[in-house]
Amino acid sequence: MGPSARAIAEQASFQAFLHCYLQEVDFGQWQVASARTDDVSGRFLGPWVCELVLGSQRSRLAIDVLYRSAVGRHRYGRVRQWLEARHCWSDIEPFHALCLLVRELYSLSAGMVPELRKSRELEFLHRLTDSYDVMIRCVEHRRGDAALRDNRFIASEQSLLFGHATHPTPKSRQGMAAWQQDAYAPELAGRFRLHYFLVHTACIEEDSDAPLPAHTMAETLLSLGQGSLNLPQDHYLVPAHPLQTDWLLLQPDVMAAMDQGLIQPLGALGPEFSATSSVRTVYSEQSEWMLKFSIPVKVTNSLRVSKRHELKAGVAMSRLIRKTGFASTETKFRIIEDPAYLTVKLPGQCESGFEVIFRNNPFPRGQDAGIVSLAALTQDPLPGRHSRLSGLIEGLALNENRSMTAVARDWFQHYLDCAIGPALRLYDDHGIALEAHQQNSLLDISGGYPQLCFYRDNQGYYLSESRREELLSLCPDLQETPELFYRDAMIRDRFCYYLFVNQLLSVVARLGGDGFLPEIQLLKNLRHFLRSQRATLTGPALALVTMVLEDSRLPYKGNLLTRVHDVDELNADLEMAVYTSIANPLYRLDQSSQTPSTMNNMAEVGHDVA
Repeated sequence: MGPSARAIAEQASFQAFLHCYLQEVDFGQWQVASARTDDVSGRFLGPWVCELVLGSQRSRLAIDVLYRSAVGRHRYGRVRQWLEARHCWSDIEPFHALCLLVRELYSLSAGMVPELRKSRELEFLHRLTDSYDVMIRCVEHRRGDAALRDNRFIASEQSLLFGHATHPTPKSRQGMAAWQQDAYAPELAGRFRLHYFLVHTACIEEDSDAPLPAHTMAETLLSLGQGSLNLPQDHYLVPAHPLQTDWLLLQPDVMAAMDQGLIQPLGALGPEFSATSSVRTVYSEQSEWMLKFSIPVKVTNSLRVSKRHELKAGVAMSRLIRKTGFASTETKFRIIEDPAYLTVKLPGQCESGFEVIFRNNPFPRGQDAGIVSLAALTQDPLPGRHSRLSGLIEGLALNENRSMTAVARDWFQHYLDCAIGPALRLYDDHGIALEAHQQNSLLDISGGYPQLCFYRDNQGYYLSESRREELLSLCPDLQETPELFYRDAMIRDRFCYYLFVNQLLSVVARLGGDGFLPEIQLLKNLRHFLRSQRATLTGPALALVTMVLEDSRLPYKGNLLTRVHDVDELNADLEMAVYTSIANPLYRLDQSSQTPSTMNNMAEVGHDVA
């Protein structure tokens, strides 16, 4: 019968949390399982055991390591706790272990006021249990669904049952009630209609780099197959997510505008949409655009609100990318642009809550096959099944009558050529870096091998301060978005984390963990690729690639530490998360004493803030 949905979600929650803990807080004490002499009753399935000290609780945890990864993406089994009073080890549930580790984390926060520390600990535990509960529901609802293997765009977007693989609360969604999940949670594959408001033109703010103005784009959402809408000349339609509509209708300024006849709610209208993996961006096979909304929900760390500068950034970056000619020179890489926005102006407010961003939709019906995010490709499979990437490699090997090792090696090279090389050249040639993490990066695998990489996210652009004048000459609109410009040192850290540590190393871990190639061999192939790229670079990407090849440590976004300190990274100054550093798996790769087992000892934790 297999494990229950609860057991699957509990283990996945433990996996995600422990990955963060070992990377950001304590690497642990590693032992060969067969050499453990103080726990004769412990029967560990894996070859390694990792012990974590719970100093404030006078205890320890011993964790069964089923697979030890050279890039830190280990797989874990059972957990045992040292009971000091009884002087023995005892099995405990993974979620109990999580709670013990959370208590230990906050006991280490000595500089925090006790009342604040307790409040943040309770908040963290709430998000932890919320994430766990949502994950149980996702697994229960979808574990037998054949659509989990579907490589159409929206099907793959809705397949992330376990969520963000490097986040301690990957499915936390504070603000979305359990009864709303069926319609609005992407993993539950619901569909829903948008709500519309009729708004007086005096209250409208918009901009567009698309062939149509934003208000006309909004009208086309309703006019599909219906002809003219016959709207009043002095009013425009503004769509909103149903979750946001409930919030908007309770806001005093919105109610006042409704009383004045400036805003009129029309209710749910038009075609049905589906949530993509970000929850707040929605997709319809019929529409030319995806729509990105503000919603009153905290997804993982952050309340998902579109800030005014993000609206302007999407339009400005659409114009800038077009003027660079990047799309014509890089045929294997495409940026999905956010070329228009529409919102309602209310007195005294920068953001009213009506913000909607129009995103190009390259994947309408008939053009949506084989489009999968890196997060979906590399996600851990349900028990007893293969990962999506594993199934892809096995199918190619069967069709080509070649070994899976040879196919995996070629697949990895195709991936590097279409996802990594062009992103480096965009930064090198134009000073534009991307927040290209797993969920923002999509691959066209319709032919089996990666042939085109898509990047999405108007919040994820970093422009080099050293290229400011050049970029402003191409796109004067950038003067209105000064927050897009960063020093190259900061860009290197951010870009390194998102492109290499988050995205690329997840592919290395997946191919290695699935047994196609040793991770060490994949890292050597990566190093060869980066050296060949470095020989062609002359701009800011040169220092980035040199850092990845030669530095002993790499910047790492501390999702766990960000959560512990209750930082809403999207709404903090400069959108600052907590950054730390980890050992670079490419560093000293050639040392003759280096083996897959000792390689992992390099993954010690450091806390240099990037």
